[in-house]
Amino acid sequence: MIPYSLLDLSPVPEGVSTADALKHSVDLAQHAEGWGFTRYWLAEHHNMPGIASAATAVLIGHIAGHTKTMRIGAGGIMLPNHAPLQVAEAFGTLRELYGDRIDLGLGRAPGTDMPTARALRRNLTPGHANGETFPQDVQEVMAYLGDMPEDAAVRAFPGTGTHVPVWMLGSSTYGAELAALLGLPYAFASHFAPAALDQAVKIYRDLFRPSEYLDKPHFMLATNVFAGETEEEAIYLRSSMMQTFANLRMGKPGKLPRPVEDIATVVPARFLPALEAIFEVSATGTKDMIETKIQSLIQRYQPDEILFASNIHDHGKRLKSFEVAAQITQGI
Repeated sequence: MIPYSLLDLSPVPEGVSTADALKHSVDLAQHAEGWGFTRYWLAEHHNMPGIASAATAVLIGHIAGHTKTMRIGAGGIMLPNHAPLQVAEAFGTLRELYGDRIDLGLGRAPGTDMPTARALRRNLTPGHANGETFPQDVQEVMAYLGDMPEDAAVRAFPGTGTHVPVWMLGSSTYGAELAALLGLPYAFASHFAPAALDQAVKIYRDLFRPSEYLDKPHFMLATNVFAGETEEEAIYLRSSMMQTFANLRMGKPGKLPRPVEDIATVVPARFLPALEAIFEVSATGTKDMIETKIQSLIQRYQPDEILFASNIHDHGKRLKSFEVAAQITQGI
């Protein structure tokens, strides 16, 4: 059976408070643990009213404290927003609190707009802003989490010697190449940026160098899942996430919108082709339809793990979609 994991942005739907959205994340994590998910990852985004996982390490600790066995981690921490030492200290602390259940996924994008990025890192240099220092920053984080010599000028306390597993995240070929050269596991964001998926997977596998962290490539494929009793219901549920992407492109971020019967009635026509492309690697429909899609993705990309995502307005429907994903993957 291929391992399957879950990505949660802790979405805040219209009509729901942030406090309740965070409670929903705890509830989802506890259900996911019972459904056999391997990992439960949370992602860092800022200045977005519809996402409650901005303080990612804080929420990871909260989720870890309400679960028992499932791995909990970041998918991911946007490294340009942080000093490497602070990331190592945060995740070293999580490792000391919750043992070997913590993952650290690192991304090169800021996860926000540039004014917010500057607010996060007031001394943001051009090199940090455009990601030029990202490879060095990744290696610095890993060094702080590793076995640094006692006479090192700077060490992470907590952090040093915890060996928190580091993942490389990406939505382009850049992350694939860096993950391969560093010998790290790689997760591709095909749930919202599938265009470079084929090329990125090939680059990662072709260039992979065994390391002290990993002896062979480990590729995680991300896909959204929207399960309904009918295909029409699944498309209806998916419309909330489609509206979110459209609103971001129009510069109008907000809470997760309520679903609509016809997306064309609320999204300008010029955005519709791009929205359809975003969901090319997503699974939408009845349980049988989703199983067919997942099987086709596995056959084509041969992932070592699948990461399921799903922003659905109704919490109960969202739970159901992840439960269907687990049931299907267990049988493959």
